[in-house]
Amino acid sequence: MLINSAVYDDGRMVAEPGLDGVSEALGARQTGFVWIALRDPTDDELHRLQHELNLPALAVEDARKGHQRPKVEEYADMLFAAMHLLENGPDGELKVGEVHVFVGARFIVSVRHRSDQGFLGVRGRAEREPDLLRQGPGFVFYALMDAVVDRYFPLMDAIEAELEQLEETMFQPHQDRQAVVQRLFGLKQRLATLRHAVTPLLEVSSKLHGGRVPVVCKALQDYFRDVYDHLLRIQASIDAARETIIAATQVNLTLVTIDESLVTKRLAAWAAIFAASTALAGIWGMNFEKMPELKWEFGYPMALGAIVLVSSALYWRFKRLKWL
Repeated sequence: MLINSAVYDDGRMVAEPGLDGVSEALGARQTGFVWIALRDPTDDELHRLQHELNLPALAVEDARKGHQRPKVEEYADMLFAAMHLLENGPDGELKVGEVHVFVGARFIVSVRHRSDQGFLGVRGRAEREPDLLRQGPGFVFYALMDAVVDRYFPLMDAIEAELEQLEETMFQPHQDRQAVVQRLFGLKQRLATLRHAVTPLLEVSSKLHGGRVPVVCKALQDYFRDVYDHLLRIQASIDAARETIIAATQVNLTLVTIDESLVTKRLAAWAAIFAASTALAGIWGMNFEKMPELKWEFGYPMALGAIVLVSSALYWRFKRLKWL
């Protein structure tokens, strides 16, 4: 589906051609470029666009199939980039969409798949800064990449906030350890999804500044370096969060072991108390004919008192040892 199609010249929009009129709109002027945005396009739309802009067949095939690893590929004087669009799903997991970008000397095409996150804000920002828009498709490519990367920060912040909350509640008594482990595993899955989006993009974005860079990015190396720095920050946060999750999981398992040992101590203490009482009751309950104090008037109260005294002494001792 076509979202937007506009021709920009000298930093301002001058035409809005359809997919079949792109080449004519560009041929009618010596300068300017076209910016086209598609969402979940049909094969026919991609074929028409490929014909109009002479897009590489392999890149178009990648954009058609989707499910690409984040990457930046160079085809002569054109770039093809794939980036992941992440958003929170209804069950707390991260939904993964994609945006594929074709960048040429006089055109830029964004193809969005399986995502509700649009780029109207990016277009509005670019149109409000005509001085930057005059730099052509390279600036639009930077603006799209910057928008994608900036949307990773709130997701990372949410993961870190939930992780801090888990750390605070982990040592509270009567905590459901199984629920804690499940939440930690859920955070680890979300972190892995974010890592799969960030790490490959970090690798390829380093090729857009310094040394040999594609022609469409040469004048904007400082901007792409800024995107690279943002990705480095997110990558560092991901690594720190992963280590924290591993440590928190180990601590939680240790707490489970401690809780089990405390229960074992309590059971052992009560077993010892009742064992002493049972032993005394068993001694005085033997049916021998000749036993000391068998017919003594105070024998029964004395036996009960001895049982209570021994049990109390054992309870006091285990209480001091913090077994009870």
